Amino acid sequence: MSDDGQDTADGGGDGGSAPPLRCLVTGATGYIGGRLVPELLAAGHQVRCLARSPDKLRDQPWSSRVETVRGDVTDAESVGAALRDIDVAYYLVHALGTGRGFERTDREAARIFAARARAAGVRRIVYLGGLTPAGVPARDLSPHLRSRAEVGEIFLDSPVPATVLRAAVIIGSGSASFEILRYLTERLPVMVTPSWVRTRIQPIAVRDVLRYLVGSARMPDDVNRAFDIGGPDVLTYRDMMRGYAAVAGLPRRLIVPVPILTPGLSSHWIGLITPVPRSIARPLAQSLSHEVVCEEHDIARHVPDPPGTPIGFDQAVSLALRRIQQAEVVTRWSSAAVPGAPSDPLPTDPDWAGGSLYTDCREQRVDASPEQLWRVVESIGGEHGWYSFPLAWAVRGWLDRLVGGVGLRRGRRDAQRLRVGDSLDFWRVEEIERGRLLRLRAEMRLPGLAWLELRVEEDGKGGARYRQRALFHPHGLLGQAYWWGVSPFHAVVFGGMARNIGRAAEATGRPADG
Repeated sequence: MSDDGQDTADGGGDGGSAPPLRCLVTGATGYIGGRLVPELLAAGHQVRCLARSPDKLRDQPWSSRVETVRGDVTDAESVGAALRDIDVAYYLVHALGTGRGFERTDREAARIFAARARAAGVRRIVYLGGLTPAGVPARDLSPHLRSRAEVGEIFLDSPVPATVLRAAVIIGSGSASFEILRYLTERLPVMVTPSWVRTRIQPIAVRDVLRYLVGSARMPDDVNRAFDIGGPDVLTYRDMMRGYAAVAGLPRRLIVPVPILTPGLSSHWIGLITPVPRSIARPLAQSLSHEVVCEEHDIARHVPDPPGTPIGFDQAVSLALRRIQQAEVVTRWSSAAVPGAPSDPLPTDPDWAGGSLYTDCREQRVDASPEQLWRVVESIGGEHGWYSFPLAWAVRGWLDRLVGGVGLRRGRRDAQRLRVGDSLDFWRVEEIERGRLLRLRAEMRLPGLAWLELRVEEDGKGGARYRQRALFHPHGLLGQAYWWGVSPFHAVVFGGMARNIGRAAEATGRPADG
């Protein structure tokens, strides 16, 4: 099954008789890559994943069926090693939101990948890019779309045959585009909106994107071109918001477009209303300044559309909402690490020799079983909150949003279970030893690196012991000032957190009243 309740993506004419292909997937920790891997496996292919942090794939249900190698698309040596003996290479990474130099980074990474693919004898590169408006010069495109188009051209100009799939808005549970649409529509019954809500768009269901990606692996060697991919509906963004409201059973939304909301201003507006941070919302909003409608559907010659596909907008929304309601969201837009977020492992301590490492340690005996305590620990964050001083956490989240961070509203992928690499509000799961340890790395804007460790142990007396440790490695004088500035609040925030987690675990073991 693919994400939104559909059958496994069609292999595009494999027929079950062709030998399996050896596929490399870059971006397997991201939204599309994390869904493509199981689809390729279901089609009978062998899969290798290239990841900067292979541990992030450790808890994926398909991890034991793939080969994972460490590397980065900007490192030619690691790319070359990853491409060895590969038939089809999927390029699903981009430097969106990494700063002003992201176009240069995308360009250099694509050139490295193309050159190393040729040297390794790769038969095909498959790239998922953005749908660009017809007749609009590259200089007038948003930097995001311009970079996507340039990467596609680099692959098409290389000696390795390439399939460049160009999609507009992808509708699927957890996609950034869908989350923006969902939160704007649900939270604002009356909206003063940017003028780009009148722009015509051809959205596509994530299931169809995956089907085209899988099917592209079998394209003939003489095919080297870009394909527009989209669903059957061409809608304005206003149509999409009203369509979402109808499918979700919400009252009709009043939408008033105004010209003063530029893409820059509207990205701030999106950042305030939705969980998607401004760094991601801005390029997406800029991309909606021009009409993005498919000019052709030639992909069907090579990846035929089964009956009922491509999936229409209303059905795609319905399927995505069903997955959200059933808590079966496979990947989210936040599955990939936030650009610029720290990635070094936790400093070894007490032998840490890299400078100051401040800690705040709390310990609590809990009159509950370790299993009961662990259930509370693993369900922390999201709708369950952080078990202390909600206003303080909310204010910290808002401050982070104001400076361009992710804030608290990313929530969780799953309400009960976590896996390595999951985003959790403004943290990311760095390590989990189920039943024993949860280590979170901060992805909020900080003058340093921060972690939060939650441990569960048996106490030998029929109960459990909860150990909590916050760590901070300051950067410069600002980092030092930050730690000492917030230290007076630790007793309330971290102390209250430890006590309330223990109480919540104890409450789960008590019989209900009455």
